[in-house]
Amino acid sequence: QVQVVESGGGLVQPGGSLRLSCEVSGNIGSRNVMGWYRQAPGKQRELVAVIFTGGVKKYGDFVEGRFTISRDIAYNSVYLQMNSLKPEDTAVYYCNVRKLDFPVDYWGQGTQVTVSS
Repeated sequence: QVQVVESGGGLVQPGGSLRLSCEVSGNIGSRNVMGWYRQAPGKQRELVAVIFTGGVKKYGDFVEGRFTISRDIAYNSVYLQMNSLKPEDTAVYYCNVRKLDFPVDYWGQGTQVTVSS
């Protein structure tokens, strides 16, 4: 019964910025992980950033300090601020929620991010 809906994707120029939002409804427990993954055409889905209930964050190596993940006090939304975007960042970005009380994953439908001049 958990619903995950992301938004904020679009077309931006190299070096530009974009903020992705993910709204989560339903019971995700008191211990969970929320984050972002991306998948480019012909490539495997890869980790972008995740944030745990306690606030610990983890980023993919390719982020190189350009992105920042955050979540609100109620832990029902997660955001990804992306700066200094590169053409290789072009992909579909998916929001993910993992409930740790009983390990299960919930995924959003994805939002397209295109970085091009």
